[in-house]
Amino acid sequence: MASTGPVAAGASAAADDPSAGDEVAAKAAEVDLDEAYAYPPAAGRTSYVRANFVSSVDGAAEVGGRSGPLGGKADRQVFQLLRWLSDVVLVGAGTVRHENYGPVIVPPERRDRRQAAGLAAVPPIAVVTATAGLDPGARLFDAEVRPVVLTCDGAPPARRQALAAVAEVVLCGDSTVDPASALAALAERGMTRVLTEGGPLLHAQLAGAGLLDELCLTVAPMLAGPGRMGIVEGPPWPEPVTMRLVQVLTEDGNLFLRYQR
Repeated sequence: MASTGPVAAGASAAADDPSAGDEVAAKAAEVDLDEAYAYPPAAGRTSYVRANFVSSVDGAAEVGGRSGPLGGKADRQVFQLLRWLSDVVLVGAGTVRHENYGPVIVPPERRDRRQAAGLAAVPPIAVVTATAGLDPGARLFDAEVRPVVLTCDGAPPARRQALAAVAEVVLCGDSTVDPASALAALAERGMTRVLTEGGPLLHAQLAGAGLLDELCLTVAPMLAGPGRMGIVEGPPWPEPVTMRLVQVLTEDGNLFLRYQR
């Protein structure tokens, strides 16, 4: 992605069709990514949940069990920026294990910008796990900012105790982690700008419960083939969740789509 930002797609379509959404083609050429992905002002007062995923053209969210092969330089730039704009990065335990998660890295100039905006210098990782099934020695816990483990009463006490030595452990349900309770626990700690990076099961739980406010989806110019996992997994929903397309950017054949409820 060019240092000045990706190109806004859809401008020609808007010119041909006056009914095309103004918000989609709002910028004529290159964009300021901080402005393009800024949280709405209300996100500083109440929970606002933004999901970030990368997908192949045929809907795969992983290749070989990891999302990395789908993302290029442009996707990594957006990935980093979305982290730097958030109060907390929310992920499921399976994603932490499969992707070998580490702490969020924030360079000095971004720390200064975050603190000037009233955010902590570094956003913590918050992990959702009903079983507390995380290794306390994992690289995630070798962090400047202690992670938050969102678990439940049903998790084995010995596991919870071991994790409490390297993270803040918060109970958010009886036998499972209740997504609304998890978000409330984060909000109580001043973490209202929530970026979730999945995995697909956590994403489905948040969206299905009406808790997802925004989806940032990178569509990579790749066909991953049959049998891949998508960006949502789990039990069927009673009905689909409708979202509104508010932004389309493009770079190196990738589409960067932004949807809101």
